[in-house]
Amino acid sequence: MSDTLSPQQRHECMSHIHSTSTKPEIRLRKELWRNGFRYRKNDKRLPGSPDIVLPKYRTVVFIHGCFWHGHKDCKKYVVPKTNTDFWIEKVERNQKRDEDVWRQLEAKGWSVVIVWECELEKKRFDDTVNRVESDIISNGDSYRRYKEERRINREEWLEERRSHQRETESLLNEIKHL
Repeated sequence: MSDTLSPQQRHECMSHIHSTSTKPEIRLRKELWRNGFRYRKNDKRLPGSPDIVLPKYRTVVFIHGCFWHGHKDCKKYVVPKTNTDFWIEKVERNQKRDEDVWRQLEAKGWSVVIVWECELEKKRFDDTVNRVESDIISNGDSYRRYKEERRINREEWLEERRSHQRETESLLNEIKHL
């Protein structure tokens, strides 16, 4: 089926699509808040300005629109019949950018959780929220273990340094008394 809108009408329609605070995003945020998770929204200090940032758990959540991010095997992702080449390239660019952002975040020690728009429909919402909360908690546990391991390693290194320093001072004192 061809587009029933003129190019100007289509442009006007598409210009009203927002990338932040979408209905699925707000719905998930409200449920996470209700369940005790505290977060930041669209933190511009992080690559990709993640939709939800949970610093305590060192986790970010992206809510992806199935159409805009090319959710494979999803009824909401259908390549438009008009300007097909443009849309295929557009979605591929979005997917490439998503991968780059995930790599950057993971390199900075953040865990990334992806939620698709279709997963937030009524019939799948509770299961999706349970999965996201489970991922967040698991990531938080991993982050706390990592921080504890770093603390222990730091303490061991400092003790090793102090021990070496004591040995050096002892040797210097022996040399002075000769």
